[in-house]
Amino acid sequence: MSAFGDLKYPADFPHFNYVDPNAPKGGVYSEAVSSRGYNGSFLTFNSLNAYILKGEGVYGMGLTFATLMVRSGDEPDAMYGMAARSVQISDDGLTYRFSLRPEAKFHDGSPLTANDVAWSLATLKDKGHPIITQQLRDFKGAEAVDDRTVVVRFADKRGRDVPLFVAGLPIFSKAYYSKQEFDQSTLDVPLGSGPYRVGRVEVGHFIEFERVKDWWGADLAVARGQSNFDTMRYEYFRDREVAFVGFTAKSYLFREEFTSRVWATRYDFPAFKDGRVKRDVLDDDTPSGAQGWFINTRREKFKDRRLREALIDAFDFEWTNKNIMYGSYQRTHSVFQNSTMMAKGKPDAAELALLEPFRGKVPDDVFGEAYLPPVTDGSGQDRRWLRRANLLLGDAGIVLNNGKRALPNGQPVVIEFLIDEPTFTPHHQTYIRNLVTLGIEATLRIVDPVQYRARVDGFDFDITVQRFGFSETPGDSLRSYFSSQAAATKGSQNLAGIADPAIDALVDIIIAAKSRAELTTACRALDRVIRAGRYWIPHWYKASHWIAYWDLFGRPAAKPRYFRGIPETWWYDKDKAAKLEQKG
Repeated sequence: MSAFGDLKYPADFPHFNYVDPNAPKGGVYSEAVSSRGYNGSFLTFNSLNAYILKGEGVYGMGLTFATLMVRSGDEPDAMYGMAARSVQISDDGLTYRFSLRPEAKFHDGSPLTANDVAWSLATLKDKGHPIITQQLRDFKGAEAVDDRTVVVRFADKRGRDVPLFVAGLPIFSKAYYSKQEFDQSTLDVPLGSGPYRVGRVEVGHFIEFERVKDWWGADLAVARGQSNFDTMRYEYFRDREVAFVGFTAKSYLFREEFTSRVWATRYDFPAFKDGRVKRDVLDDDTPSGAQGWFINTRREKFKDRRLREALIDAFDFEWTNKNIMYGSYQRTHSVFQNSTMMAKGKPDAAELALLEPFRGKVPDDVFGEAYLPPVTDGSGQDRRWLRRANLLLGDAGIVLNNGKRALPNGQPVVIEFLIDEPTFTPHHQTYIRNLVTLGIEATLRIVDPVQYRARVDGFDFDITVQRFGFSETPGDSLRSYFSSQAAATKGSQNLAGIADPAIDALVDIIIAAKSRAELTTACRALDRVIRAGRYWIPHWYKASHWIAYWDLFGRPAAKPRYFRGIPETWWYDKDKAAKLEQKG
């Protein structure tokens, strides 16, 4: 199934085109954690429950659970059956009837049944992480008709992507959780049904997943050529510098590089020079999304849009890109950056038709050129833009008093930037210097990962860094980032506290779009309103992945278009590994 009914593969397809179905099994894959999931951290973990708000969930737990369906990597949103053998959709699109594969089972040999599916979905809606519960808003319930049939019901006018989200959620064992509390942070290993099971764990340091050699789904079309490593290991480092040094010493085997300074200057170690370590740049055709400093508008001092725009004007991206990031990036403008959904120029007739009902309720510049952050002279302190920031502050009644800015109520303008590790320190320092020039008292605070997660989940911050991206077919997930409901929900991704009826209405229009053309138009309209709100100080992006790896892997000739494909489609190459040992 897919959002608009478009499918690339026929019912009897043997495997995805981007895999090698004959890829050998064996060996070890390891990398430093670079994604955090729902309740996770890049830097540490203390729980094996990755689907609730409590605790710091470990990365990779999705490897241990089967799902009803899995996504295709070369289609925008298509899904094909995993635990589900088939799905029937009612004419009104509100009832989905999944038939389960009789061979599906948990790792202890017990059958995976419709009761497990129904229980899992109900539990995730009731006790799951707020991001999950938000996206299940239009999920009404699920019932097991028999052991192999589960009926899933959705609300009228449900989000277009909600059935896709439901089909991709983990299936838990109802019997296992009859003796365990689901919504507790725990280091107990849950009973899974996926291609891997939890192996060795050292809390806060690493986790290993062991391939299930007799996994029931190994010969499915959606699984062939994937899950090739016997061991998947994820390493945690509290410091990026230590993590890089660990890579040079072969403490782990693969890394995606996110720091331009390291990519430009640090790959001169012996293993790279003699060819044992390779680098590559992979195209990223997915929407790059947004990264930036997000301003917590729940706080009274940030209510005035003019102050927020002044903060944007004070950031010299051109200087930062050249002097700190080796000119590696482009400026981010849009929440749908690097996609057709990004607004450009003035709204066309279709966009205006969506925006007109909000005229007078949203900033006037929504109806003009889409907002772009300033382009500076790259000096680090572009006087033209600092003067404009100064005028904006004056217009907002935020005046200078003995060299310090004061709000109209007389309170000083004090801003704390919150982060959980020091990599972004240089980027903050130059920016803070410009804010001080404007009379704004700004500081940078670095806290430990657990405290950072607690403060961000509780919206206890002024400004913090966030990065997010959406698929080619965004839908209900937009609510977690931009809706009024999410603004009031602890743990949501709406860090800026956006609570605008116009934005809520446009998100609903996106979710209800009947075609990709309607979707694209509505996303552009939403993008205009969000950018006009000046909710964030845009950072930067690049439409590629920088990867480095020890040369003992094989991989297909082409990567899937819509995701990295690593480690899913790679494999351990014994011949390369032997040559590597000879060199080393």
